[in-house]
Amino acid sequence: MHGGRAEPKVAPSGATATSGAHGRIAWIDVARGIGIIAVVVGHVWTRGAVRDAVYSFHMPFFFLLSGYLFSPKPPGAFARRQITGQGLSYLAFLMLVLSADLLIEGMRGHRPIFHNWPGDMWRVAFGGSELRGPFTVFWFVPCLVAARIAFNGVTARFPNLLGWEWRLFTGASLIVAYRIGAGTDVSPLGLLTAPMAFALLWMGAALRRVVIQPWMWGAVVLLAVAGLFLLPTINMKAGDYGWPVMSIAAAVATSLLIFRTARMPLPGARVLSALGSASLVIMYLHVPVIHYLSPYLGKGWLLVLALGVPAAAYYLFNAFAVTRRLFLAQ
Repeated sequence: MHGGRAEPKVAPSGATATSGAHGRIAWIDVARGIGIIAVVVGHVWTRGAVRDAVYSFHMPFFFLLSGYLFSPKPPGAFARRQITGQGLSYLAFLMLVLSADLLIEGMRGHRPIFHNWPGDMWRVAFGGSELRGPFTVFWFVPCLVAARIAFNGVTARFPNLLGWEWRLFTGASLIVAYRIGAGTDVSPLGLLTAPMAFALLWMGAALRRVVIQPWMWGAVVLLAVAGLFLLPTINMKAGDYGWPVMSIAAAVATSLLIFRTARMPLPGARVLSALGSASLVIMYLHVPVIHYLSPYLGKGWLLVLALGVPAAAYYLFNAFAVTRRLFLAQ
């Protein structure tokens, strides 16, 4: 999920990437489409078996995919592009949803979430754990940006991602993630989750560089099933990663199965690809759609509109240079 930019042309071990328009990789957008549907489903169905299955993998999936697509870049230039591009996009979406909340809640005769101005300015600036309701997913992009900058910087010093140094870095990052997550859920700009995001980026990048033997897929399936139906779920925003190592390993296994499924000829692949292209906008805007419409519509309609309205917004934003720059980081 990178604002619609073309990704480096890579393929899973033993597979051939199929390029679509503008050099995009067809299966990547299909995988993103599956992933973003899972995210929306998890916010429409907020309890029960469906919610628990989705929460076993849906946010780790996007960090893994980002790591899988990662290619090293000059650290300084990369950090500037991430902060200015994704930072501007974050602020644009934040202002858009703030304005919508003031307008919609005012029309409904309700009090907006942020109503104590200028006192609430610190909560908006703090972000992360202070952003709830329609803003609840705004932790994700700042966390991803911080983790990618750190990951790219360490890669510049240690380019062999399968070397012993990276095992130390990733192990230390996991220890920090579990220790901090167990102690607090306070998360400025979502940075509480950055150590786990860093580890997941490495796991995704490592998956691109290893060959998964046919006999291994049985173990992958068993681990994914355990994550979907048996193991404690994951709430990355709050620093809750389920059972140490096991829940994250199961999320990796489920993500691998999605990668593999996305490379197959699927019914509805074009729809999935279109949703994948729009995944950044859907990530930002699906919760507001659910939040404001849930008193009036059933869950099926909420799912359709929470995917469709942000997807339409993506294609609208993509039509104009100024909105591409503001909202899509292009």
